[in-house]
Amino acid sequence: MDLRAAGIQARSAVRSTTESLVPIWHPSPNFGPRRDGLEPSLVVIHYTAMDSAEAALERLCDPAAEVSAHYLIAGDGRLWQMVREEDRAWHAGAGEWRGQKDINSRSIGIELDNRGDHPFSELQMAALENLLQDIMDRWGIAPDGVIGHSDMAPGRKFDPGARFDWQRLERKKLAQQRSFGENPQAAAMQSFRALAHDAGFTAEADDEVLLAAVRLRYRPWAKGPLEPTDLSPLRNTIRRT
Repeated sequence: MDLRAAGIQARSAVRSTTESLVPIWHPSPNFGPRRDGLEPSLVVIHYTAMDSAEAALERLCDPAAEVSAHYLIAGDGRLWQMVREEDRAWHAGAGEWRGQKDINSRSIGIELDNRGDHPFSELQMAALENLLQDIMDRWGIAPDGVIGHSDMAPGRKFDPGARFDWQRLERKKLAQQRSFGENPQAAAMQSFRALAHDAGFTAEADDEVLLAAVRLRYRPWAKGPLEPTDLSPLRNTIRRT
């Protein structure tokens, strides 16, 4: 097959994945009703940290494991649904976002077949984008309601990890866009914590753990002590009221 034909075939595969969002129904027993009449206002993105999508699917549907998610996307773009969106899947655990706890009752969980140490495939990202758009339209979820597991549970969880392409979602308005100011103010931990809190990072964490969680979301390549550019991505993430 020549390169042109290979390119056409690849584009066709992406289209077929993104244009057809009928998930494979594979019900999990691990769910319950959403509490206090809550409806989804967040989407939490995870990686599975397992060797295959099939292994993750088995665990997410194992009653002994007591974990689940609403959706699972394989590396080749296959999409499974395990829990109805109206129900409360058990994917987020302890943590909080914007001062609110019980994230399971407030969110839809999406698991991505990835160990966390390699890039997410094009087919997988294309399927995720289409799924996110459908969910956000269906429930009226704004881009700032799409978060990573590490955002709401800093220091406890690290997914979807440093290899996840948040900027790709931001460009398509499927996640809160970062803002890099030309003249950021001098970095100070007090200012950083205030900005992080206003952006939604309200879970209890010391300075080092909070900095690591924010960097994992916005600047996963960054190392060392707090610097001015750590504040920049947070400046435009404050929810408009």
